[in-house]
Amino acid sequence: MRFRHPDGSTVHLAYCTNVHPAETLDGVLAQLRDHCEPVRRRLGRDRLGIGLWLARDAARALTADRSALRALRAELERRGLEVVTLNGFPYEGFGAGQVKYRVYRPDWTEPARLAYTEDLAVLLAGLLPEDAAYGTISTLPLAWQTPFDGDPAAAGAARDALVRLSARLDALEEATGRSVRVGLEPEPGCTVETTADAIAPLAGIGGGRIGLCLDTCHLATSFEEPKTALDALAEAGVPVLKSQLSAALHAEHPHLPEVRAALADYAEPRFLHQTRTRTPDGLLHGTDDLGEALAQGALPDTAPWRAHFHMPLHAAPEPPLATTLPVLRETLAGLVGQGTAVTHHLEVETYTWQALPPALRPAGPAGLADGIAAELALARDLLTELGLTELM
Repeated sequence: MRFRHPDGSTVHLAYCTNVHPAETLDGVLAQLRDHCEPVRRRLGRDRLGIGLWLARDAARALTADRSALRALRAELERRGLEVVTLNGFPYEGFGAGQVKYRVYRPDWTEPARLAYTEDLAVLLAGLLPEDAAYGTISTLPLAWQTPFDGDPAAAGAARDALVRLSARLDALEEATGRSVRVGLEPEPGCTVETTADAIAPLAGIGGGRIGLCLDTCHLATSFEEPKTALDALAEAGVPVLKSQLSAALHAEHPHLPEVRAALADYAEPRFLHQTRTRTPDGLLHGTDDLGEALAQGALPDTAPWRAHFHMPLHAAPEPPLATTLPVLRETLAGLVGQGTAVTHHLEVETYTWQALPPALRPAGPAGLADGIAAELALARDLLTELGLTELM
Protein backbone atom coordinates (compact mmCIF):
# COMPACT_ATOMS: atom_id res chain seq x y z
CA MET A 1 0.00 0.00 0.00
CA ARG A 2 1.31 3.42 -0.92
CA PHE A 3 0.48 6.85 0.43
CA ARG A 4 1.29 10.37 -0.65
CA HIS A 5 2.69 12.46 2.17
CA PRO A 6 1.83 16.19 2.20
CA ASP A 7 5.51 16.86 1.40
CA GLY A 8 5.01 15.06 -1.93
CA SER A 9 6.98 11.93 -1.07
CA THR A 10 5.68 8.35 -1.16
CA VAL A 11 5.24 6.40 2.08
CA HIS A 12 5.07 2.61 1.77
CA LEU A 13 3.04 0.40 4.12
CA ALA A 14 3.65 -3.36 4.20
CA TYR A 15 3.24 -6.31 6.51
CA CYS A 16 6.09 -8.60 7.50
CA THR A 17 6.01 -12.19 6.28
CA ASN A 18 7.98 -13.58 9.22
CA VAL A 19 4.53 -14.47 10.58
CA HIS A 20 4.47 -17.26 7.95
CA PRO A 21 7.15 -19.90 8.65
CA ALA A 22 9.24 -20.67 5.56
CA GLU A 23 12.91 -21.54 5.30
CA THR A 24 13.14 -22.39 1.59
CA LEU A 25 12.38 -20.64 -1.67
CA ASP A 26 9.49 -23.02 -2.32
CA GLY A 27 8.10 -22.05 1.08
CA VAL A 28 8.35 -18.36 0.22
CA LEU A 29 6.48 -18.90 -3.05
CA ALA A 30 3.78 -20.78 -1.16
CA GLN A 31 3.47 -17.83 1.26
CA LEU A 32 2.73 -15.48 -1.60
CA ARG A 33 -0.03 -17.75 -2.86
CA ASP A 34 -1.57 -18.90 0.42
CA HIS A 35 -1.24 -15.81 2.60
CA CYS A 36 -0.05 -12.59 0.97
CA GLU A 37 -2.38 -12.53 -2.03
CA PRO A 38 -5.44 -13.39 0.13
CA VAL A 39 -4.59 -10.47 2.44
CA ARG A 40 -4.40 -8.15 -0.58
CA ARG A 41 -7.76 -9.37 -1.84
CA ARG A 42 -9.39 -8.80 1.55
CA LEU A 43 -8.20 -5.20 1.44
CA GLY A 44 -9.59 -4.74 -2.07
CA ARG A 45 -6.32 -3.33 -3.38
CA ASP A 46 -4.53 -3.96 -6.66
CA ARG A 47 -1.15 -3.80 -4.94
CA LEU A 48 0.06 -4.77 -1.47
CA GLY A 49 3.48 -4.23 0.05
CA ILE A 50 5.08 -7.11 1.93
CA GLY A 51 8.12 -6.94 4.16
CA LEU A 52 9.67 -10.17 2.95
CA TRP A 53 11.61 -12.42 5.33
CA LEU A 54 14.08 -14.60 3.46
CA ALA A 55 15.75 -17.17 5.71
CA ARG A 56 19.37 -18.04 5.04
CA ASP A 57 18.62 -21.05 2.81
CA ALA A 58 16.07 -19.16 0.74
CA ALA A 59 18.44 -16.22 0.36
CA ARG A 60 21.28 -18.49 -0.72
CA ALA A 61 19.10 -20.21 -3.31
CA LEU A 62 18.13 -16.87 -4.82
CA THR A 63 21.70 -15.54 -4.73
CA ALA A 64 23.03 -18.64 -6.47
CA ASP A 65 20.43 -18.59 -9.25
CA ARG A 66 19.57 -15.27 -10.85
CA SER A 67 16.78 -16.91 -12.84
CA ALA A 68 15.14 -17.87 -9.54
CA LEU A 69 15.29 -14.23 -8.45
CA ARG A 70 13.67 -13.15 -11.72
CA ALA A 71 11.00 -15.81 -11.22
CA LEU A 72 10.32 -14.54 -7.68
CA ARG A 73 9.94 -11.00 -8.94
CA ALA A 74 7.54 -12.19 -11.65
CA GLU A 75 5.51 -14.09 -9.07
CA LEU A 76 5.27 -10.99 -6.87
CA GLU A 77 4.00 -8.97 -9.81
CA ARG A 78 1.54 -11.67 -10.83
CA ARG A 79 0.00 -11.72 -7.35
CA GLY A 80 -0.16 -7.92 -6.98
CA LEU A 81 2.63 -7.75 -4.40
CA GLU A 82 5.67 -5.50 -4.09
CA VAL A 83 8.78 -5.48 -1.91
CA VAL A 84 10.65 -2.37 -0.80
CA THR A 85 11.81 -3.76 2.55
CA LEU A 86 13.20 -7.02 3.93
CA ASN A 87 13.33 -8.29 7.49
CA GLY A 88 16.93 -9.40 7.98
CA PHE A 89 16.76 -9.88 11.77
CA PRO A 90 16.01 -13.65 12.00
CA TYR A 91 18.67 -15.69 10.22
CA GLU A 92 16.95 -19.05 10.22
CA GLY A 93 14.59 -21.17 12.28
CA PHE A 94 12.06 -18.44 13.09
CA GLY A 95 9.23 -20.90 12.58
CA ALA A 96 10.71 -23.44 14.99
CA GLY A 97 8.80 -24.64 18.03
CA GLN A 98 11.25 -22.79 20.27
CA VAL A 99 13.08 -19.68 19.07
CA LYS A 100 13.94 -17.72 22.24
CA TYR A 101 17.64 -16.69 22.30
CA ARG A 102 18.42 -18.43 18.99
CA VAL A 103 17.06 -15.47 17.03
CA TYR A 104 20.10 -13.39 18.07
CA ARG A 105 22.64 -15.61 16.32
CA PRO A 106 24.70 -15.11 14.31
CA ASP A 107 25.34 -11.62 15.62
CA TRP A 108 27.33 -8.77 14.12
CA THR A 109 30.63 -10.12 15.47
CA GLU A 110 30.25 -13.19 13.23
CA PRO A 111 31.06 -13.20 9.49
CA ALA A 112 27.85 -15.09 8.71
CA ARG A 113 25.71 -12.07 9.73
CA LEU A 114 27.53 -9.75 7.34
CA ALA A 115 27.43 -12.28 4.50
CA TYR A 116 23.70 -12.86 4.98
CA THR A 117 22.93 -9.14 5.03
CA GLU A 118 25.02 -8.56 1.91
CA ASP A 119 23.06 -11.30 0.14
CA LEU A 120 19.80 -9.67 1.19
CA ALA A 121 20.95 -6.31 -0.14
CA VAL A 122 21.75 -7.80 -3.55
CA LEU A 123 18.40 -9.57 -3.64
CA LEU A 124 16.46 -6.48 -2.61
CA ALA A 125 18.12 -4.46 -5.35
CA GLY A 126 16.73 -7.02 -7.79
CA LEU A 127 13.22 -7.01 -6.29
CA LEU A 128 12.61 -3.29 -5.88
CA PRO A 129 9.87 -1.79 -8.06
CA GLU A 130 11.30 0.42 -10.76
CA ASP A 131 9.79 3.55 -9.20
CA ALA A 132 10.90 2.85 -5.61
CA ALA A 133 13.36 5.45 -4.33
CA TYR A 134 15.29 2.94 -2.21
CA GLY A 135 15.02 -0.30 -0.30
CA THR A 136 15.53 -1.06 3.40
CA ILE A 137 16.60 -4.03 5.48
CA SER A 138 16.05 -4.27 9.23
CA THR A 139 18.65 -6.21 11.19
CA LEU A 140 19.81 -7.43 14.57
CA PRO A 141 20.86 -4.61 16.96
CA LEU A 142 24.44 -5.89 17.05
CA ALA A 143 24.01 -8.76 19.54
CA TRP A 144 22.29 -10.08 22.61
CA GLN A 145 23.86 -8.12 25.46
CA THR A 146 25.10 -10.88 27.78
CA PRO A 147 28.16 -12.11 25.84
CA PHE A 148 28.77 -8.74 24.17
CA ASP A 149 28.76 -6.08 26.88
CA GLY A 150 32.12 -5.13 28.29
CA ASP A 151 34.06 -6.75 25.45
CA PRO A 152 35.89 -4.09 23.41
CA ALA A 153 36.89 -6.67 20.81
CA ALA A 154 33.25 -7.57 20.18
CA ALA A 155 32.23 -3.93 19.83
CA GLY A 156 35.11 -3.32 17.43
CA ALA A 157 34.27 -6.37 15.32
CA ALA A 158 30.64 -5.32 15.02
CA ARG A 159 31.55 -1.79 14.03
CA ASP A 160 34.06 -3.02 11.45
CA ALA A 161 31.37 -5.25 9.95
CA LEU A 162 28.95 -2.32 9.62
CA VAL A 163 31.65 -0.18 8.01
CA ARG A 164 32.30 -2.95 5.48
CA LEU A 165 28.58 -3.29 4.87
CA SER A 166 28.29 0.43 4.19
CA ALA A 167 31.07 0.27 1.60
CA ARG A 168 29.42 -2.69 -0.10
CA LEU A 169 26.07 -0.91 -0.22
CA ASP A 170 27.86 1.97 -1.96
CA ALA A 171 29.31 -0.47 -4.49
CA LEU A 172 25.92 -2.09 -5.01
CA GLU A 173 24.31 1.22 -5.91
CA GLU A 174 27.15 2.05 -8.27
CA ALA A 175 26.71 -1.32 -9.99
CA THR A 176 22.89 -1.45 -10.11
CA GLY A 177 21.63 2.09 -9.68
CA ARG A 178 19.50 0.89 -6.74
CA SER A 179 19.97 2.24 -3.22
CA VAL A 180 19.64 -0.18 -0.28
CA ARG A 181 19.87 0.93 3.35
CA VAL A 182 20.16 -1.12 6.55
CA GLY A 183 18.65 -0.26 9.94
CA LEU A 184 19.59 -1.69 13.33
CA GLU A 185 16.42 -2.57 15.23
CA PRO A 186 16.76 -1.74 18.96
CA GLU A 187 15.26 -4.50 21.10
CA PRO A 188 15.06 -5.08 24.86
CA GLY A 189 17.88 -7.25 26.10
CA CYS A 190 20.19 -6.49 23.19
CA THR A 191 23.38 -4.45 23.09
CA VAL A 192 21.32 -1.76 21.39
CA GLU A 193 18.20 -1.90 23.56
CA THR A 194 16.99 1.67 23.12
CA THR A 195 17.25 4.42 20.54
CA ALA A 196 19.76 6.16 22.82
CA ASP A 197 21.94 3.03 22.74
CA ALA A 198 22.02 3.21 18.94
CA ILE A 199 23.58 6.65 18.65
CA ALA A 200 27.18 5.82 19.60
CA PRO A 201 27.53 2.61 17.51
CA LEU A 202 26.08 4.34 14.44
CA ALA A 203 28.04 7.58 14.73
CA GLY A 204 30.05 8.26 11.62
CA ILE A 205 28.97 5.09 9.78
CA GLY A 206 27.32 4.86 6.46
CA GLY A 207 26.50 8.35 5.25
CA GLY A 208 22.81 7.51 5.53
CA ARG A 209 23.22 3.89 4.39
CA ILE A 210 23.25 2.54 7.96
CA GLY A 211 20.65 3.80 10.40
CA LEU A 212 17.75 2.68 12.54
CA CYS A 213 14.66 0.53 12.25
CA LEU A 214 12.28 1.82 14.91
CA ASP A 215 9.97 -0.88 16.26
CA THR A 216 7.15 0.69 18.26
CA CYS A 217 6.63 -2.41 20.42
CA HIS A 218 10.29 -2.37 21.46
CA LEU A 219 10.18 1.39 22.02
CA ALA A 220 7.18 1.00 24.32
CA THR A 221 8.53 -2.04 26.15
CA SER A 222 11.58 0.00 27.19
CA PHE A 223 9.30 2.89 28.24
CA GLU A 224 10.88 5.31 25.79
CA GLU A 225 9.01 8.52 25.02
CA PRO A 226 8.51 8.76 21.24
CA LYS A 227 9.15 12.50 20.92
CA THR A 228 12.27 12.36 23.08
CA ALA A 229 13.61 9.42 21.10
CA LEU A 230 12.94 10.97 17.69
CA ASP A 231 14.37 14.34 18.70
CA ALA A 232 17.57 12.71 19.97
CA LEU A 233 18.00 10.66 16.81
CA ALA A 234 17.49 13.73 14.63
CA GLU A 235 20.00 15.75 16.64
CA ALA A 236 22.57 12.96 16.36
CA GLY A 237 21.97 12.60 12.62
CA VAL A 238 20.85 8.96 12.87
CA PRO A 239 18.26 8.31 10.13
CA VAL A 240 15.10 6.32 10.85
CA LEU A 241 15.14 4.23 7.70
CA LYS A 242 12.14 2.08 8.56
CA SER A 243 9.56 1.70 11.31
CA GLN A 244 7.80 -1.46 12.38
CA LEU A 245 4.29 -0.76 13.60
CA SER A 246 3.66 -3.02 16.56
CA ALA A 247 2.18 -2.92 20.06
CA ALA A 248 3.44 -4.44 23.30
CA LEU A 249 1.42 -6.08 26.07
CA HIS A 250 0.70 -3.64 28.93
CA ALA A 251 -0.32 -4.40 32.52
CA GLU A 252 -1.20 -1.33 34.56
CA HIS A 253 -1.43 -3.07 37.96
CA PRO A 254 0.88 -6.09 37.93
CA HIS A 255 0.64 -6.60 41.70
CA LEU A 256 -2.97 -7.78 41.42
CA PRO A 257 -3.47 -11.57 41.32
CA GLU A 258 -5.97 -11.35 38.46
CA VAL A 259 -3.49 -9.34 36.38
CA ARG A 260 -0.70 -11.84 36.97
CA ALA A 261 -3.06 -14.67 36.05
CA ALA A 262 -3.96 -12.90 32.81
CA LEU A 263 -0.27 -12.29 32.01
CA ALA A 264 0.54 -15.95 32.64
CA ASP A 265 -1.59 -16.85 29.61
CA TYR A 266 0.98 -15.01 27.44
CA ALA A 267 4.07 -16.76 28.91
CA GLU A 268 4.67 -19.30 26.16
CA PRO A 269 7.62 -21.45 25.05
CA ARG A 270 8.30 -20.22 21.53
CA PHE A 271 9.45 -16.58 21.65
CA LEU A 272 11.30 -14.47 24.19
CA HIS A 273 9.02 -11.90 25.84
CA GLN A 274 11.35 -9.47 27.58
CA THR A 275 9.46 -7.66 30.35
CA ARG A 276 10.21 -4.21 31.71
CA THR A 277 8.96 -1.76 34.35
CA ARG A 278 10.02 1.79 35.11
CA THR A 279 9.77 2.52 38.81
CA PRO A 280 8.95 5.99 40.20
CA ASP A 281 12.67 6.65 40.75
CA GLY A 282 13.11 6.50 36.96
CA LEU A 283 15.03 3.21 36.91
CA LEU A 284 14.25 0.59 34.29
CA HIS A 285 14.05 -2.97 35.62
CA GLY A 286 13.65 -6.05 33.48
CA THR A 287 13.70 -9.78 32.95
CA ASP A 288 14.57 -11.74 29.84
CA ASP A 289 11.16 -13.40 29.67
CA LEU A 290 7.62 -12.96 30.92
CA GLY A 291 7.66 -16.19 32.91
CA GLU A 292 10.67 -14.93 34.86
CA ALA A 293 8.89 -11.66 35.62
CA LEU A 294 5.95 -13.55 37.07
CA ALA A 295 8.17 -15.39 39.53
CA GLN A 296 7.63 -13.88 42.94
CA GLY A 297 9.94 -10.93 43.56
CA ALA A 298 11.71 -11.11 40.18
CA LEU A 299 10.44 -7.68 39.07
CA PRO A 300 9.06 -4.72 41.03
CA ASP A 301 5.29 -4.64 40.69
CA THR A 302 4.49 -1.17 42.00
CA ALA A 303 4.44 0.35 38.48
CA PRO A 304 3.09 -0.87 35.12
CA TRP A 305 4.74 -3.74 33.28
CA ARG A 306 5.23 -4.04 29.54
CA ALA A 307 6.14 -7.26 27.77
CA HIS A 308 7.72 -7.72 24.35
CA PHE A 309 4.76 -9.59 22.90
CA HIS A 310 3.65 -8.24 19.53
CA MET A 311 -0.10 -7.86 19.99
CA PRO A 312 -2.59 -7.60 17.09
CA LEU A 313 -2.98 -3.89 16.42
CA HIS A 314 -6.73 -3.91 15.90
CA ALA A 315 -7.78 -6.18 18.79
CA ALA A 316 -7.06 -5.15 22.38
CA PRO A 317 -6.91 -7.97 24.94
CA GLU A 318 -9.61 -8.33 27.55
CA PRO A 319 -9.17 -6.25 30.72
CA PRO A 320 -7.22 -6.14 32.95
CA LEU A 321 -4.60 -6.15 30.15
CA ALA A 322 -4.07 -3.59 27.39
CA THR A 323 -1.61 -2.79 24.61
CA THR A 324 0.71 0.10 23.88
CA LEU A 325 -1.18 1.21 20.76
CA PRO A 326 -1.10 4.83 22.06
CA VAL A 327 2.72 4.71 21.81
CA LEU A 328 2.42 3.53 18.22
CA ARG A 329 0.03 6.39 17.44
CA GLU A 330 2.35 8.98 18.98
CA THR A 331 5.40 7.57 17.21
CA LEU A 332 3.62 7.50 13.87
CA ALA A 333 2.59 11.12 14.31
CA GLY A 334 6.24 12.03 14.86
CA LEU A 335 7.41 10.00 11.88
CA VAL A 336 4.92 11.02 9.20
CA GLY A 337 2.52 13.47 10.82
CA GLN A 338 4.72 16.55 10.45
CA GLY A 339 5.58 18.74 7.49
CA THR A 340 8.29 16.37 6.29
CA ALA A 341 8.25 12.58 6.50
CA VAL A 342 11.00 11.24 8.77
CA THR A 343 10.73 7.75 7.26
CA HIS A 344 9.07 6.31 4.17
CA HIS A 345 8.93 2.60 4.99
CA LEU A 346 6.34 1.32 7.49
CA GLU A 347 5.80 -2.35 8.26
CA VAL A 348 3.17 -4.05 10.41
CA GLU A 349 5.04 -6.82 12.22
CA THR A 350 2.79 -9.05 14.33
CA TYR A 351 4.56 -12.40 14.12
CA THR A 352 3.03 -13.78 17.33
CA TRP A 353 -0.47 -14.75 16.14
CA GLN A 354 0.10 -18.45 16.87
CA ALA A 355 1.74 -17.63 20.23
CA LEU A 356 -1.40 -15.91 21.52
CA PRO A 357 -3.48 -17.71 24.17
CA PRO A 358 -5.32 -20.53 22.35
CA ALA A 359 -8.72 -18.84 22.43
CA LEU A 360 -7.31 -15.77 20.64
CA ARG A 361 -5.43 -17.54 17.84
CA PRO A 362 -6.77 -17.23 14.29
CA ALA A 363 -8.68 -20.16 12.88
CA GLY A 364 -6.52 -21.38 10.03
CA PRO A 365 -5.07 -19.42 7.10
CA ALA A 366 -8.35 -17.62 6.43
CA GLY A 367 -8.56 -16.35 10.00
CA LEU A 368 -4.95 -15.21 9.88
CA ALA A 369 -5.54 -13.35 6.60
CA ASP A 370 -8.56 -11.66 8.16
CA GLY A 371 -6.47 -10.52 11.13
CA ILE A 372 -3.57 -9.21 9.08
CA ALA A 373 -5.94 -7.35 6.77
CA ALA A 374 -7.63 -5.77 9.80
CA GLU A 375 -4.25 -4.62 11.14
CA LEU A 376 -3.34 -3.06 7.81
CA ALA A 377 -6.73 -1.37 7.61
CA LEU A 378 -6.11 0.17 11.03
CA ALA A 379 -2.65 1.35 9.98
CA ARG A 380 -4.14 2.81 6.79
CA ASP A 381 -6.71 4.73 8.81
CA LEU A 382 -4.03 6.10 11.14
CA LEU A 383 -2.07 7.36 8.14
CA THR A 384 -5.02 9.03 6.49
CA GLU A 385 -5.93 10.68 9.82
CA LEU A 386 -2.44 12.20 9.77
CA GLY A 387 -3.09 13.75 6.36
CA LEU A 388 -1.60 11.14 4.03
CA THR A 389 -3.52 10.16 0.92
CA GLU A 390 -3.74 6.53 -0.13
CA LEU A 391 -2.58 5.88 -3.69
CA MET A 392 -4.55 3.23 -5.53
